[in-house]
Amino acid sequence: MLYQQIAQNKRKTAGVLVVFVLIFALVGAGLGQLMWGKPLPGVLTAGVIALIYSFLVFQDPVNVVMSMNHAQHLNKEDNPQLFHIVEDMALVANIPMPEVYLIPDKSPNAFATGLSPDKSAIAVTQGLLDMMNREELEGVLGHEISHIRNYDIRLSMVALVLVSAISFIADFAQRCVWFGFGLGRDDDDDREGGTIGMIIGVIGVIFVLILGPLAASLAQMALSRNREYLADASSVELTRNPHGLISALTKIENSPPMQAASSASASLYIEDPIRRHSLSHLFDTHPATADRIKRLEKM
Repeated sequence: MLYQQIAQNKRKTAGVLVVFVLIFALVGAGLGQLMWGKPLPGVLTAGVIALIYSFLVFQDPVNVVMSMNHAQHLNKEDNPQLFHIVEDMALVANIPMPEVYLIPDKSPNAFATGLSPDKSAIAVTQGLLDMMNREELEGVLGHEISHIRNYDIRLSMVALVLVSAISFIADFAQRCVWFGFGLGRDDDDDREGGTIGMIIGVIGVIFVLILGPLAASLAQMALSRNREYLADASSVELTRNPHGLISALTKIENSPPMQAASSASASLYIEDPIRRHSLSHLFDTHPATADRIKRLEKM
């Protein structure tokens, strides 16, 4: 069952890449229509930006994400109990010991990141260490270790990088519009001409500035919600105790938002560190805590 879940997540990673390539192509086409009156130059430009952005981030993804969240690297002597729990969970999960980081924030939370079990890390907040007992810490760390074992961390990094790159392209296009480039130029010979060209240009602007980033974010959030359920179940498989995670989720839910968390990496945390909840839940990075607890209570 476990290996089927890991294989499924690897297939999801490929699926996410396909979805984001399509979104990139559409965003690039809109950018090209906006700037040059032709979609192809924009598609090529978007592709180059994505490749550069991905190359820079994937050189050291753990360090990039930890820096975004102001996390500090820990050694075993800094917190022996924390390391002991992480070591135990990693041993049960049959994965290498991940690096451990501390976020100096009073709100309890945690996340895992990396590209594979061999290159992974876990970050916990000071608030988590202060508020949780050992049983609750085991539940939370079992959840994060499960993200590593199930290759959720790779899926999350792919989504995070591509959403960030799309947002960068949208910001670039917005600045071009603001400073009068693109639609305002008089390249009539290169455009479709007249009203039709203007309509196509406006559609391109709308997609680049609004629909593209929105579609990418929705895809990222849907993936995040699905993987949280799987990690909750896998945590119980490791600890043989759903009550620790249930208690931890309840405490986290009733705590104030984090101050140090990066909104770009909010989906990585065990619970949304910014505490955003939409009525439709389409824009939620995590499932409702009540729903997660109901599932855990049935185990």
